Amino acid sequence: MDLAEYRRAARAWLQENAPTRDDPGADGAGGAKEFMARLYDAGYSGITWPERWGGQGLTQAEERAFAAEARDYALPTYVFSIGLGMTGPTLVDRGSDEQRERFVRPLLRGEEIWCQLFSEPGAGSDVAGLQTRAERDGDGWIVNGQKVWTSVAHHADWGLLLARTDVEVPKHRGLTMFVVDMHHPGVTVRPLKDMSGRSNFNEIFFDNVAIPDEHRVGEVNDGWSVAVTTLLHERLSISAGVGMGGRRDDPTSFETLRQSVDTSDPLVRDELVELHIRSRALALFNQRLAQETRAGIFPGARGSAAKLLLAELTLFQADLATRLVGPESVLSDHPLAQAISLAPGMSLGGGTNEIMRNIIGDRVLNLPPEPRVDKTVPFKDLKVGTQE
Repeated sequence: MDLAEYRRAARAWLQENAPTRDDPGADGAGGAKEFMARLYDAGYSGITWPERWGGQGLTQAEERAFAAEARDYALPTYVFSIGLGMTGPTLVDRGSDEQRERFVRPLLRGEEIWCQLFSEPGAGSDVAGLQTRAERDGDGWIVNGQKVWTSVAHHADWGLLLARTDVEVPKHRGLTMFVVDMHHPGVTVRPLKDMSGRSNFNEIFFDNVAIPDEHRVGEVNDGWSVAVTTLLHERLSISAGVGMGGRRDDPTSFETLRQSVDTSDPLVRDELVELHIRSRALALFNQRLAQETRAGIFPGARGSAAKLLLAELTLFQADLATRLVGPESVLSDHPLAQAISLAPGMSLGGGTNEIMRNIIGDRVLNLPPEPRVDKTVPFKDLKVGTQE
């Protein structure tokens, strides 16, 4: 069908099946799974993913058309954001055919929820300094350690786990990536509450957790290159809002603010114009990166620029909303309060703004990198995190 017909069909399906902003419908992971199954069966999940692994095999044009129609609805897809934006694309890019066959279609259909297990208490920004260990045990591996700041882990069925498999080599060369069963005995998930009052992320403990070798993603000790693939997808998906439903419900957005403030004031209009320009620039940049990706041109470190732009836009929106609406915007019962309290987290999750600038300077602008003294030293000889 042509694009106009596709968009009409999507609009009709959403009108019939999607929850609205005023009536969000079923809540929780169970309701989200039911909705994702309907979304997949209708052909609107994995729109651009390869048909071989359960996707629709369509183009960015269809994906943008569906996203545009979905903006007026409260799609309950947040719990799938990590799988759709990060772990799933990593498996498509770097997993074995058996792993793609086993995991990708259930992910797209909402049968299984995924999380990403990278950060640790002593290795947040320095991911390669992680200490969670995976040791050989016959035909498999035994994992012990801790992860933290893991989004949706309290709902997850599976996780993409980066673990250390060799301490005799420099830290980037002794890591391996695994798929781990989040319901396996020995996996303990503890939700953490942020200042918005929600528990969207967690700390996870691994106590003698067995992982079969067929769940290893990539080669032994080549986990860093797999992790880089995941991190690139993460930054692109965060900036594009993959799995976040729609964005018109954001109380700090241009569309919402212009309805709630005095636009007769020219200074207010100037502020709103600045917000619109920043929002539109990021949307166009994300669109270009997505088009390049589908054309086989991977954006690489420019994905960090998109993530940095989103973090700065989110903070600008929260600051602007607070200034325009006034002190009442931070009261607990005000629609803006939660958005304002969540805004600082965008400059931390998926890599801090400082790290994004370092990556952009080093890999996009070709500026001299910061001095590093730990890249050639065996991990066992480093003073890393809590390691003695």
